[in-house]
Amino acid sequence: MDKSRFSMLLLEPGEIYFEDYSCTLYDNILKNDSCQQGRLKLCSKSLVLEPRDWAHPLIKMQFKDCADITIEESVVLNNNVIKVKMKQYAEMLEENILAPYKFVYEDKDFYVFFDFASAEECLCQMQQLQRASTLHAPEHNSMVATILHSRYMRMEFDPVMMDDFTEQIVCELQAEKISPLVRHQGKLALTPTTIYFQPFSNVESSPVLKLKLSHLRRMYKRRFLLRQVGLEIYSAEESSIPHIYLTFQSERDRDRIYKILEESHNVHLEKVHTEEMTLQWQNGIVSNYDYLMYLNCLADRSKNDLTQYPVFPWVVADYTSETLDLTKSETFRDLSKPMGALNPDRLDKLKERYHEMSDPKFLYGSHYSAPGLVLFYLVRKYPEYMLCLQNGRFDHPDRMFNSVKDVYSNCLRNMSDFKELVPKFYDTEGKGDFLVNKYEINFGERHDGTKVNNVALPPWAESPEDFVFKLREALESEYVCRYLHLWIDLIFGYKQRGEEAVKANNVFHHVCYEGAVNLECIYDMNDRHALEVQIMEFGQVPKQLFTKPHVKKITPRIARSLSYNDNVSYKLECVDVLQLHKEAVTCAIRHGDRVISVGKDGTLKVYDTVQRKQIRSVILSSTPLSSCVMVDENTVAIGSWDNEIYLYDVEYGRVVESFRAHDDSVSCLLWLDKERLLISGGWDGVVRVWGNVGRTGQALRGLRAEFDHDERVTSLTYRRRRHEIDIITATSEGEVFIWDYTSKDLVNKLCVHTSPVSGVCFVLSGDRVVTASDDGDISVTDLSVLDSVYQKRLPEPVTSLCCDGRSVLWLGGGNGSLLQWNMLTVTQTSSHIAHDFSINNVYYDEISKTLITASEDKTAKIWELSQDS
Repeated sequence: MDKSRFSMLLLEPGEIYFEDYSCTLYDNILKNDSCQQGRLKLCSKSLVLEPRDWAHPLIKMQFKDCADITIEESVVLNNNVIKVKMKQYAEMLEENILAPYKFVYEDKDFYVFFDFASAEECLCQMQQLQRASTLHAPEHNSMVATILHSRYMRMEFDPVMMDDFTEQIVCELQAEKISPLVRHQGKLALTPTTIYFQPFSNVESSPVLKLKLSHLRRMYKRRFLLRQVGLEIYSAEESSIPHIYLTFQSERDRDRIYKILEESHNVHLEKVHTEEMTLQWQNGIVSNYDYLMYLNCLADRSKNDLTQYPVFPWVVADYTSETLDLTKSETFRDLSKPMGALNPDRLDKLKERYHEMSDPKFLYGSHYSAPGLVLFYLVRKYPEYMLCLQNGRFDHPDRMFNSVKDVYSNCLRNMSDFKELVPKFYDTEGKGDFLVNKYEINFGERHDGTKVNNVALPPWAESPEDFVFKLREALESEYVCRYLHLWIDLIFGYKQRGEEAVKANNVFHHVCYEGAVNLECIYDMNDRHALEVQIMEFGQVPKQLFTKPHVKKITPRIARSLSYNDNVSYKLECVDVLQLHKEAVTCAIRHGDRVISVGKDGTLKVYDTVQRKQIRSVILSSTPLSSCVMVDENTVAIGSWDNEIYLYDVEYGRVVESFRAHDDSVSCLLWLDKERLLISGGWDGVVRVWGNVGRTGQALRGLRAEFDHDERVTSLTYRRRRHEIDIITATSEGEVFIWDYTSKDLVNKLCVHTSPVSGVCFVLSGDRVVTASDDGDISVTDLSVLDSVYQKRLPEPVTSLCCDGRSVLWLGGGNGSLLQWNMLTVTQTSSHIAHDFSINNVYYDEISKTLITASEDKTAKIWELSQDS
């Protein structure tokens, strides 16, 4: 069978295609030689005749241009003829060549002979649609919706189309399949194994689209034309339908389908959390391009919806140089400002107009992304979309996308042009094909007589492919990595709306913001239609994803080091089990060949890993010991529940000194070797810094600083910032404090957890701190923005954590499990049942490449690490 030339894109955007009929078209029913065989498409606003002979054009007869539709009496053709009297009509795809429609402005009678259908039945439907065309748009839409609903109620899903006749339909709903500028009405049937979509009309390639639930990988709820009724589904590569975008009659219907799919045993979705992706992007694992595509997807932007098409930034500002120098900051656009604010003179004029407005005010009268702007860039790749959007016409040749330099210049100077870019500018797989007039379409001539053909590129681009490749290089460059988070703040983040948007000169018309208009509450058809048209033409601001400043990418040091030792995981092998204590081991550390451990039995044990035997044992207190750290080659400091800190000489086997450090139990210790400072935290809510450790009798006199908290201090760590030191403390209230040791001031307090913090350490850089809590939460907090960038709830309490100083994190669990995480890829890489009860402490020794775990089960274990290939 010949492939049909008819497409829904030949209709107006949103127009409904009902059905078609086999027919013969006559110019004159008395002359058989002027006839054309073909199919007549009945649509909500027009009739389209598709001749079988491709040399003939398709004829589009709009009902609004129709003077009369009647039955024509014809003895020859058995009276099965309808006469369509047109005042004007359009011809399309003559010789099957894509070109602007040819509009014929003259009276013309068309005679349609139906091969099989009844002319009387067809006439009734046509006259009904003709009457609808005389109404205003809202009333017309309402009448068509009524006709559509009537057809829907008569339509039943055909179970013959199912893969298995025994399947039970779980849910059946009216739905629309969405593609750019086109909406296919139909019925959706959901069974325990498959999604079936049966279109009302036969325009789809298959009478029923089938999507196996086992192939589903990702689902996103979507806002479509200001209403929360969309659902976008992505499938596995082996699926016959890799992607489908559906809309429903109501948000309730959409949510019902989403819930059923989410809870189905046959659906196995890929769980990619925003925080996980953000952290991977920050670590350099995810590229800027992929991260922007991900954010667009989260923010309801889809390539199937031109009103919410993915938006990308202009990053290059130089379109005149012979070479593109990505080492110069002048090469780049200022990513901290929206396009409308890049030119100070233009911005002053816009702000002057803004201040003269009454509320609701807006700074920019046009958007950075709208259907017309998207197709402005993509008209050479998708010319049929532009013809659909602009009623069969292309833009005036002088207004088309003719030169990259001219477009960027216009975006800087024109009082109504603030558009950003589309992903194709950075898509190296597409090789810049959207810049080439590959279909050799006649777009017309510009004012200087030159024909519109390929897009003129900057001098530094040798070809469309080279242009896109260099733009992609710019997008991934060090400069853009350093400032891209500022653009994200404007488009997807906290500067998108409200007072911050005003400060950032980033205010658009109020209708284009999510939540500004609830169409469900607008009952006046004219008002509702006006808003729908406005949003179709104007564009929509993306869904707001972040309400706090977005984290900055760590570049370029971390990104470059990925090829070395950062992106690693270790194999763990238990090489020794130490059963030395009579009660729980609270802390165990390694120094050279010695393992030093303390426990709730109040004893300190020293174990020789070479001789594999205990070499020291001393009872320091009648109360439990909580922690220990080495303060020099042979001296270990021990914290006790009796409020004391003990200094013990391992070499000579004696207590050098002890002193009362807190008014309640000493809970944690930290040693800064370079500064020779001992830091202690206690259940009295105080952190103290001791400077004379090692000088007999001088420790109390060496108190250098005190930091007060309202609750018990549970964990300590530190970071160096040039010549300054920050001490990071965590409490039983789940709070994290940042103290400046030099000024003794509290820099910041963060409420990270809802239960006691069991561990705190830095990963990858001095800006990101990992914390764990008793309820199983782990969190990564970026101190540059003072906000959590990643949170994960584990199935058991986390009782301890430790880091290798780069990207690998070990977590000790409340049930005795030892988890290994790679914080670059933000994934758990291994899990071991290490102990019978909770792990109280994990210690990493870089020199011996071993891990020491101390447990409530009275044992300590030595784990040998080998890098996983």
